Amino acid sequence: MLTKHRGEFFLVMGALVFSFNGVISTIVLDHLSPFRLTQVRCIGAFVILLLFTLVRDPDSLKAKRSEIGLLAAYGVIGFAAVQAGYFLGIQRGVPLSLVLLIEFTAPIWIVLWIKYVRKGFVPPSMWLAIALSLVGLALLAQVWNGLTLDGLGLFGALFSAFALTGYFLMGKKVGQTRSAQSLTVWGLGMASLAWVSSMPVWEFPFEVFTIDMDLQGVFAGNTLPGWVLILWIITMGTIVPYLFVIGGLRLLSASTSSVIGMLEPVLAGVFAWIWLQQSWNGVQLVGAAIVLVGIYIADRARSVAA
Repeated sequence: MLTKHRGEFFLVMGALVFSFNGVISTIVLDHLSPFRLTQVRCIGAFVILLLFTLVRDPDSLKAKRSEIGLLAAYGVIGFAAVQAGYFLGIQRGVPLSLVLLIEFTAPIWIVLWIKYVRKGFVPPSMWLAIALSLVGLALLAQVWNGLTLDGLGLFGALFSAFALTGYFLMGKKVGQTRSAQSLTVWGLGMASLAWVSSMPVWEFPFEVFTIDMDLQGVFAGNTLPGWVLILWIITMGTIVPYLFVIGGLRLLSASTSSVIGMLEPVLAGVFAWIWLQQSWNGVQLVGAAIVLVGIYIADRARSVAA
């Protein structure tokens, strides 16, 4: 059973760990800017995974000159740009729920690319799965509560959606000839290079590592030093979920993978409810259920999806 659905298992685990990381990131973002957090996240994860790979399987990191361009684009777009657009939307005041909804329109762009650019076949049930999942996310995000949008913030969220589209499409292509571990090292490395180029490391607020951070929610009043939470974000919130997602992309189509990825905002809401005590109403519960139905339909359609 697990062997047959190994791709789905990898993607669900990736969504699970990514979504839990949202709670930890919320705590750290009270003390560190979003862009600096993304920078230390990428660089830290790159260094750790690079050293591990050099010891265990250095040959997997070799790349032909013809591969460098695609690997660079994959890292900058799929790792750095997704986060940059996401945080730009939040910083400009677009509601977090709406930023997530816009970002997870990626399956639409992926299916449109497959059908009209690659001229591939897309089963009707995949369109139904996408429609249901988007409706469910809209209910979950309650988008009607935030209709006054900043133009630049809206651009950032949409930019993140297009970058996420590129991440799934390029990840599917380069993942066929390279291990998940090697591909993650290359992606994080290129993203780290982009962040170092745009924000000098020597200006990083290193004092954040020694700050005692309140754990908030049900654990309010309890603290952990910043370095512990940031280390969690680097390892369990970055290295582990990226390995899972890339592993899933190697086994499933980009369209199916992106729809299963819609599970992430649902799980993020669950963790926020449990830890941060952010309650859900009946409409949001219905939305979460609809998303799960959409993911199920997408998975059923994967055998005939392009």
